Amino acid sequence: MMWPSLALLIFVTLQRLAELFHARRNTLLLLARGGREVGAEHYPYMVILHTFWLAGLWVAAPGRPISLFWLAVFVMLQLLRVWVLATLKDRWTTRIIVLPGAPLVHSGPYRFLNHPNYAIVIGEIAVLPLAFGLAYYALAFSLLNAAMLGVRIREENAALAGNIP
Repeated sequence: MMWPSLALLIFVTLQRLAELFHARRNTLLLLARGGREVGAEHYPYMVILHTFWLAGLWVAAPGRPISLFWLAVFVMLQLLRVWVLATLKDRWTTRIIVLPGAPLVHSGPYRFLNHPNYAIVIGEIAVLPLAFGLAYYALAFSLLNAAMLGVRIREENAALAGNIP
């Protein structure tokens, strides 16, 4: 049966597209309020990584059975994602935008982790392929994502600490 895997892929694709529109809107609002983008050099590589991750799932996953355990984990990650977006409100974006004078967010999941959104993305990059039984795919993209997040988190931490040129 192919429709469950297609339904899940359609959901994730539409979710990612909606998030890109939401992020673009928030980015423009933050820039209009005096925000400044940091670390833009790595952003295209991050977009390429996530695009290939999702496109590859469209090639490898249709028709594959879905593990209910990993699907449940993925659903939990989506609930955590909503918590992050609700906490950050119009400050959530896919780019690193520093808004001078704005206090750091310490509520919601940010009480527990400095970068909860990245923890969720780490989970998603691994868990969705695992839901389709694609362990090597999950490993390969998790390693690529770890390299990307190493750069991104270093850039973001420097920006949040005020160490930006």
